[in-house]
Amino acid sequence: MALLTDKYELTMLSAALRDGTAGRRTSFELFARRLPAGRRYGVVAGTGRFLEALAQFTFDTAALDLLSDFLDPDTLLFLRDFRFTGDVDGYAEGELYFPGSPVLSVHGTFAECVLLETLALSIFNHDSAIASAAARMVTAAQGRTLIEMGSRRTHERAAVAAARAAYLAGFDGSSNLEAQRVHGVPALGTSAHAFTMLHTTADGPDELAAFRAQVDALGVGTTLLVDTYDVTTGIANAVAAAGPGLGAVRIDSGDLGVLARQARVQLDDLGATDTKIVLSGDLDEFSIAALRAEPVDSYGVGTSVVTGSGAPTAGMVYKLVEVDGIPVQKRSSHKESHGGRKKAVRYAKASGTIVDEVIYPAEHPLTDDRPARLLTTALVRGGDVVHDGTLSDARALVAEGLTSVPWEGLKLSAGEPAIPTRVIGP
Repeated sequence: MALLTDKYELTMLSAALRDGTAGRRTSFELFARRLPAGRRYGVVAGTGRFLEALAQFTFDTAALDLLSDFLDPDTLLFLRDFRFTGDVDGYAEGELYFPGSPVLSVHGTFAECVLLETLALSIFNHDSAIASAAARMVTAAQGRTLIEMGSRRTHERAAVAAARAAYLAGFDGSSNLEAQRVHGVPALGTSAHAFTMLHTTADGPDELAAFRAQVDALGVGTTLLVDTYDVTTGIANAVAAAGPGLGAVRIDSGDLGVLARQARVQLDDLGATDTKIVLSGDLDEFSIAALRAEPVDSYGVGTSVVTGSGAPTAGMVYKLVEVDGIPVQKRSSHKESHGGRKKAVRYAKASGTIVDEVIYPAEHPLTDDRPARLLTTALVRGGDVVHDGTLSDARALVAEGLTSVPWEGLKLSAGEPAIPTRVIGP
């Protein structure tokens, strides 16, 4: 785990140990300067994975042997006994975030905090990008079932994290079995065209035989893929194989809206009035929204969700904001940061609709007497995890957040962030 990092973190550590600055007390902050183009909000995801990884972030003998090629003995000695002993504060997983939101704040010596940069950024940038895209799809689906099916479109390990992030944002499950084992994400799946084509004889394709075989193995509640050859014939064969109690049919190609309407009429005419219709095939939040008026029960989403639907990273950065109690800030053009250790609160109307988010110095409580909800929560104290949030808690928080965003913030069109964030100085 400790080698899932960038070399420059270790060279900075080495230099700081040599000149005596490694022990200075620091605060680093993880935040996004801006949201990806077209986005009105982001969803915090990855907190649970980061806290698990933090406990495993140690350097074993093999790692130290590798690092000995460029690190001096004193740095290697420091790393041999390394364990993070600082504090971490941040937004609970599932919270919405906006430009400048202090999603994660890491406090400790420079030596231990600087080592966590890549670990934190790689997890939060990936998971938050997936969850933010997935949340838009959840809104577009308007309560219909969503299945994450993108494992074959991304790295094998990223697929597991993506399934977790999509489920966190409101998807109903994933086709990825490792995500079920590791994170408890419900495993959902149907069938592939290959199984249908397998039942080909010298006389040609035998779709009916394929469907009967699947029903015999999995029961009438299974989902049959009906677009391998001809959708209309496929639906007729599906009902012939399973009867009117067939669980669902899936259509994976073609003009999905037109085919869904035709399928519903045909299924009803065949007496399969309770058979569900599942659509898949290069869906994203925009195509899902375009299908709202169609008789669709479930969507299977692959490539677009595991790639963040055009925004594969959340664009978060990890910046030093305080040294020995002194605020520090980066002044580079278009890469500015606000100095000092900070907390954040969110204000809402009596109806629950969010009004704004205020970021303020941690040591200077706000004087605003409006009812507010504190966003910054303790995650780690003295190196030990003190936050016990679960994946179910995160799902509930996303759902709550999406109902509290002003209605224009849920639009899929480009625009300003759903709510403003204000940074208040001391």
